[in-house]
Amino acid sequence: MRVKITLRCTSCGSKNYISSKNKATHPEKVESLKFCPKERLVTLHKEE
Repeated sequence: MRVKITLRCTSCGSKNYISSKNKATHPEKVESLKFCPKERLVTLHKEE
């Protein structure tokens, strides 16, 4: 049961990335370090 998720930048709040995850095996929210083009920095992005 894969679902599409949107990753939002924690510092500026923009929606930058779309990904997918298996909700059955990973019910927790996804967090990862990604490049934010608005700030031009690598920042923490969390699942919306």
